[in-house]
Amino acid sequence: MEFPVPQASTRPEVLVAVGSVSATDSPVPELRLWGIRRSIALAVAIALLLVGSLITAALWYAGWPGVKRDATVTAATLFDLLKLVFAVVAGTGGVAALVVAYRRQRVTEHTNALAEFAHQLAHAADLRAEVTKALAEAADERAKIETDRNGVRLFNERFAKASEQLGSEKAAVRLAGVYAMAGLADDWLKGRQTCIDVLCAYLRMPYAPLADAVRETPAPADDQVPIMGIETARIAREEREVRRTVVRLIGGHLRLGAEEETSWSGCDFDFTGAVFDGGDFSHALFSGGKVSFDEALFSGGRVSFHQAKFCGGEVSFLGAKFTGGEVSFSNASFSDGTTSFGRAEFSGSKVNFDEANFSGGQVSFSGAKFAGGDVSFNNASFSGGQVFFLFAWFSSGTVSFFGAKFRGGGASFYGAKFRGGDVLFFDASFSGGEVSFDNSVFSDGQVSFFQAAFNGGHVSFSDAVFSANGRLSFPEAVFGGGRVSFVSQFNGGEVSFEGACFKGGQLSFQGSNLRVPLKFDAWPEGYPPDGLVLP
Repeated sequence: MEFPVPQASTRPEVLVAVGSVSATDSPVPELRLWGIRRSIALAVAIALLLVGSLITAALWYAGWPGVKRDATVTAATLFDLLKLVFAVVAGTGGVAALVVAYRRQRVTEHTNALAEFAHQLAHAADLRAEVTKALAEAADERAKIETDRNGVRLFNERFAKASEQLGSEKAAVRLAGVYAMAGLADDWLKGRQTCIDVLCAYLRMPYAPLADAVRETPAPADDQVPIMGIETARIAREEREVRRTVVRLIGGHLRLGAEEETSWSGCDFDFTGAVFDGGDFSHALFSGGKVSFDEALFSGGRVSFHQAKFCGGEVSFLGAKFTGGEVSFSNASFSDGTTSFGRAEFSGSKVNFDEANFSGGQVSFSGAKFAGGDVSFNNASFSGGQVFFLFAWFSSGTVSFFGAKFRGGGASFYGAKFRGGDVLFFDASFSGGEVSFDNSVFSDGQVSFFQAAFNGGHVSFSDAVFSANGRLSFPEAVFGGGRVSFVSQFNGGEVSFEGACFKGGQLSFQGSNLRVPLKFDAWPEGYPPDGLVLP
């Protein structure tokens, strides 16, 4: 058996030589000094040699004079010898001192040089540490970029797969795609809005509710089994389940606290033109972003916003149609932001804002049409913010404010048209803020303040017009404070205060044009009660 022979690598080899560094090549400053004894001995020898040379030169120059020798040494001679000895000793000590001083200076200079070198080494070490840190950060950043790139690639693959599943013809596959897209939104923070947009776009797709789908199915021939209707109903049921799953997942993520990592509060939701035949947004938190139900159709089933919190951002039901089923905003809280039902049509659904709390922000029903069904604000609390019914149209059905509390803020029915149906303020209490029916038209139907209590604030009917068969009544209402003013045109219809109790405040018709009689109970002693101002 023959084995392949490994080929020699063509890459150049890198050789690193490792060896000792000579003293001359070392960058460390070196101090070269002899030993102290050797240095002093050499210095003394050189000094003696120099002195001897000088004496020899002097004797040579003097012609080598002779030395007179006496048998006796005089004191003067001895003294001179002693001075010479002391001079030699002193000179030797001086030479030694110079040597020591020179060595000390060399040592000091070397010490300074070493200190400077150590400083340079420390600076070089700092530079090296900074370079190492920069390289490490660059490596981390490169690794992070690579990780992010791999993560984005993985997210894109998951997104493509989930999108493909949502486009499947099989309901089970579409359900899997819904869950996959929602899971991807939880994991992919940067792409969360994109995933939410896809889920919302699915709800915006054309959809016929179950009853409509069956109703629109062509009738089978006499000799055919009505399989087509059964199949259509099955497909409609499956699609309804997929759509309600989308709504359920969105609602579930909106119920999470804003601090939760997988909360979708603050994201944008576009349900423009979507069809809802059921769904649960109860306890949802709308704290930011923009949520659009513009021109959405609520045609059946039950859609719940029970105890939802509208505390920021913008939520719009502009032009939405409530034609069937039930839509509940019971116990909902409107404390900030803007919620608009402008130009919405209430023609068959039961829509309730029972016990809702309007404490801030703005809620608008401007231009809305109440042409059927029931809309109730029973026991709702209006303590702040603004609620507008500007130019709203009431032509049939019932709008109820039973037990509603107007304690602050404002509620405006400016320019509203009451041409049919019933608008009921039964047992409502007005203790603050302003409720305006200015420029409204009461030409048909009934607006009743049965057992309402007026204890504060201002209820205004300035420039309102009462005509034809409209009826405005305050049976058993209690006027205990605040002000109710009519600067209105009474051209027809009926305005009744029968059974009303006047305890305080002011009920004014000053400036009104009364062409129909106002109905009051008989006044004690024949005099109108205090606070009643007639034109």
